[in-house]
Amino acid sequence: MHSKLSITCFSLFFLLPAISSADPVSVNSLVLKALATHPELRYYEAQIGVAEGGKTKAGEIKNPDLMTGVGNWRVRDLASNNLTNGPTWAVQLTQTFEWPGRLSLRKAIAQKDVELALLGLEQFRIALAARVRTISWKMLVAQEKTRATEEVAKRFKSLADVLLQRDPAGAAPRLEARIIQASALTLGSEATLARNELEASRFELNQLLGERAEHPLELRMENLTLNPPPALEFLLAEARRKNFDLRARFLDVEQQGYHVDLAKNERWPSITVVPYIQKQTNNTRETQVGIGISIPLPLWNRNKGAIDAAKAKEVQAEVMLTAQLRQLERDVAAQASHYRLHVEELIKWPTDTLDSFRKAAAEADEHYRLGALPLATYSELQRQYVGSVNAVLTSQLGAVDARLQLEQLTGTKLAQ
Repeated sequence: MHSKLSITCFSLFFLLPAISSADPVSVNSLVLKALATHPELRYYEAQIGVAEGGKTKAGEIKNPDLMTGVGNWRVRDLASNNLTNGPTWAVQLTQTFEWPGRLSLRKAIAQKDVELALLGLEQFRIALAARVRTISWKMLVAQEKTRATEEVAKRFKSLADVLLQRDPAGAAPRLEARIIQASALTLGSEATLARNELEASRFELNQLLGERAEHPLELRMENLTLNPPPALEFLLAEARRKNFDLRARFLDVEQQGYHVDLAKNERWPSITVVPYIQKQTNNTRETQVGIGISIPLPLWNRNKGAIDAAKAKEVQAEVMLTAQLRQLERDVAAQASHYRLHVEELIKWPTDTLDSFRKAAAEADEHYRLGALPLATYSELQRQYVGSVNAVLTSQLGAVDARLQLEQLTGTKLAQ
């Protein structure tokens, strides 16, 4: 039976003061907003329209050509005597017909373009949702790191201010005060770095949502249950069946096969049918009605160059499909391993790990102020609290990122 790990470390968000004045929002609401407003979606939707138009164009039959003319019909004998003359006119209609099967091959090629466009839109939507989730979790991690680091930095600064105001006598108390002051400065710098990470994540997330970069945004705590990944064989089977890039390669191979068939079909010429009528009036009335057929003779040009080129492209598509499959298998195996290792590491920790470290740090501050705790123990507890926050959140973020990558590669939503 798989073990479960519920990430509840983010519950510290309720214990520490808010960083942003904006109302906290959920990650899922941001995903829905991005899928509804992201401007690049219109590009992929328009690409479907382009492909549909190409399919319509591929199925069109060439328009006939109409030719008409008027003139004068003059008849003379061999002695150049004018026998008769009169008006004449002619009408000719030319219609070209493709060799059987050529039109359906062009439509089949165009249909693959439509399928690729639909696949591209679906892939972009999945990738966009995953990107929003990844940046959101980075922002959640940055929020917690900022809160924890600022909490400890303020604790050190407050304590240093009190000790320095007392003008401690003796070298040891004075040096202890300087150590605490230096720790406050160091942690203040770490808090600034954490806040920079938070702001960078917020800027990127706002852009994905179509908002101004400086738009206020705060995320609500997310409780996520992480299960160890399914067996690698299952993940590989799902990836071979559902991976977007691999499906696109399959469509490309099929399309190139149609290109080869089309090039072979184009060895045979199109047929041009020319019905016509000609009428002239002089001493007699003459009417000529007939039909002509024009067929180029494929004697020297058998379209060999186009056929060879199409076959070479088909080989390239098959090779790229094989390479894509191998790359996919490596990526799935790697991400499954990353996800499993992160989850196994997180399972080792109690769900209240960060809360217990936070309480220990607060207790150490209280006992140090009462003189019941040495400086070394006090400083170590404060730093270990910050270090444990970074370690746990880094593992959590790694697990979430690997999970999202694995879901994109396999095209499958993993069970929670």
